[in-house]
Amino acid sequence: MEWVVIISVLVMLALSLLRIHVIFAIIIAAVVAGLMAGMNVQDTISILIEGMGGQGSTALSYILLGVFAAMISYTGITSILVKSLIRILTGKRALLVLVIALIASFSQNIVPVHIAFIPILIPPLLILFDQMKLDRRAVATALTFGLKAPYLMIPVGYGLLFHQTIQSGMTNNGVDISIKESALSMLLPGIGMVIGLLIAVFISYRKPREAKQWLPVDHLNNDVKKEVTFNRAHGLTIVAILGALVVQLLTESLVIGALSGIILMVLFFAVPLKQGDAFVQQGVSMMGTIAFVMLVSSGFGEILKQTGAVDALVSSSSSILGDNQVLIAFVLLLVGMLITLGIGSSFGTIPIIAALYVPICLAAGFSPMAIAVLIGTAGALGDAGSPASDSTLGPTSGLSADGKHHHIWDTCVPTFLHFNIPLFVFGWIASIIL
Repeated sequence: MEWVVIISVLVMLALSLLRIHVIFAIIIAAVVAGLMAGMNVQDTISILIEGMGGQGSTALSYILLGVFAAMISYTGITSILVKSLIRILTGKRALLVLVIALIASFSQNIVPVHIAFIPILIPPLLILFDQMKLDRRAVATALTFGLKAPYLMIPVGYGLLFHQTIQSGMTNNGVDISIKESALSMLLPGIGMVIGLLIAVFISYRKPREAKQWLPVDHLNNDVKKEVTFNRAHGLTIVAILGALVVQLLTESLVIGALSGIILMVLFFAVPLKQGDAFVQQGVSMMGTIAFVMLVSSGFGEILKQTGAVDALVSSSSSILGDNQVLIAFVLLLVGMLITLGIGSSFGTIPIIAALYVPICLAAGFSPMAIAVLIGTAGALGDAGSPASDSTLGPTSGLSADGKHHHIWDTCVPTFLHFNIPLFVFGWIASIIL
């Protein structure tokens, strides 16, 4: 029975690597798991649908944040930021990259718009990158760092969502942990990512590099040329962003926080109410796929639990690995990396790997914080280097606007090397000492 988990996950991974959309890959893998466990297709799909409710709050958060991001983009406030960067940081390659990493970090916690800022911020800077002969691989690592490291370590914005997902996955499998403990457990893997970023900026990609033309592009829309001055709408947008952050911190709900930001943008007339449909469409387009991936992943995790395959895997793994925590942690992180490389979503994999990891770790005597760091690190592993991850697709979408950036070689390979290796090492160490 333990082979149900292994084979279904391998099917999901193989389909994802073959460029089958992750939603279809998960559904097919779920059906394979159900059939191998002796269920028919109808029963399997019913369990899948019932299990999707476990990530309903997370999915709604993504959709609302997408709408909020579309509204912020509409005001044009980011154009002012781009002009400031060009004026202050021209000729300062390393500092420019680190500032981009800082701005990207804000997108996960302080202004939770996720990847929505990249198509607005990066394309106007591409000409500057070429003039400075800035290695775009450094910028890709900076953007991916900002899209991932903050939510691993800071339980605000997407960080709150991430650690709530870890908490839920552990609680559903019999282990209680607080959000604070979960966040503290991920500090060491997060420090590993900081080290990876510094290596990329100051060692690997510090030398000048001419960008290679990979794809033909007819034109590049450079909004920075437009004259944009700070106005009332921009000020009210900042107030709405701060209001959303305060509400989220007070209620500990990303849904309520995002909804508050949307309402404030409308009440302040920072965006026109009559364009509400357009904002919703943009938000769903931006975040809808990610939201649905998490729903389907939750359903897949429910199937794995209800088939009894997880218990069987725990028994067989315990007999093979014994109680050697060092070896168990290494194997679990390796499996997590492979799974996430296929799925391309750290959020989406946590409900799946939590169902696998918690029983195994309990049997081996891991502490709750050690279990949390294994689940969190395994969820993050692979995400940075996965071709299907929004942590790599987002940076590529901005850096390839002029056709001079290759998704695999200029984004995925650099981010895999500089983030997955330190994440693995530091997550492994943390799981042993916590």
